[in-house]
Formats: sequence, C-alpha cells, structure tokens
Amino acid sequence: MKRLNKYLNLKTAKKVFSGVVSVILAITLIIMLFTVITVKASGGEPEVFGYQIKTVLSGSMEPEFKTGSIIAVKPGGDMTRFKDGDVITFMEEDRLITHRVIEVVHSGENVMYRTKGDNNDAPDRNLVLSDNVVAEYKGFTIPYVGYIASFAQSKEGGALLLILPGLLLLGYAGYSIWQGLSQLENRKEKSNKTEKVKEDPV
Repeated sequence: MKRLNKYLNLKTAKKVFSGVVSVILAITLIIMLFTVITVKASGGEPEVFGYQIKTVLSGSMEPEFKTGSIIAVKPGGDMTRFKDGDVITFMEEDRLITHRVIEVVHSGENVMYRTKGDNNDAPDRNLVLSDNVVAEYKGFTIPYVGYIASFAQSKEGGALLLILPGLLLLGYAGYSIWQGLSQLENRKEKSNKTEKVKEDPV
C-alpha cells in the first residue's frame, strides 16, 4: 500500500511539474514575442490600448518601481489637472523623467509642478511646466521586463529574441516527446510483467 501511495504521489508530482513547466514556457514565449513585436512595430517603446509603455532607467522612484521595470503611462488630457502625490512623466532636456508631484505652483496663467523621485533626497532642481508633461503614471509596472525591451531595440537583441522562442518551443517539444516515450515504455513494462505472471502462475 505504501509503495502504491508513493507511486501515485510521484505520478502526481510529475504532472504538476509538467504543468508548471508548460505555464512558465507559455508565459515566457508570450512576453518575448509581445515585447519584440511591439518594440519593432513602434520603432521604440510600444503603446498598448492607449497606454505608453516606458522602460525605467534609474532607481529614483524605488520602491514604487525599480530599475529595469516597464511602466504604463497615460498620455493626453488636461496637463494642469495634477495634484500632490500624482506621478507624472515629463520632458526635461530631451529626456523623459517620471517623478512624483510634491507641490503645485501657480504663476499667472502658468501651472508648474515641483517634483521629486521617491528615492531621491531632494526635489528636482527645476519646476516642471505643465506644457512639458506628457503622461501620467497609472500604477501598472512589471519588474525587469524593461531589460528585455531595451535589449530588443538592438539589432542583435531583436534577432536573438525572435529565435529564442523557437528554441524554447523545440526544447519543450523534445521534453513532451521524451515524456510520452517514457510513459509508453512504462506501460510496456507493466504489460510484459502481467503477461509473465499469467504464463508462470504461482
């Protein structure tokens, strides 16, 4: 009875392991293909359902989002609407920065924002004019995927990430075939043992 339970537990563990491997491979393939295709199609960082996907290049906003993450920002709308605590993406000296608003400053008809990275000791040096705000961070982030997106923008990275899903599929196909053959072999052995018992009764 103990041997039977051990066999059943082993069989269940193999099924669970196989299922986990399948899910991990499927998710990896989807992320890689999505990243490569959208990056190549957009000529840079992709846009999905009206949200722009940006790669985080520094740790100034940790722990809100980490270096190498991707974040979703929503462009458009009234750029004078933001208040303390909102996280905005703005243009400064030909680069995009995503920091938190810590103060709203009114100067005549102009609205400006004092901003600060959550992980920085001091506020940003310059006030951000509302005209320079391009989007609002909407709280969606995926860690480390930004490294893949940045890598995919290079010629070598794009080629490798297009080939890699195919190699993973081949590897998984080989694993499935090996698993199927192992099951067939086990059934054959059981069948031979059964026949032997029938031929040589005790």
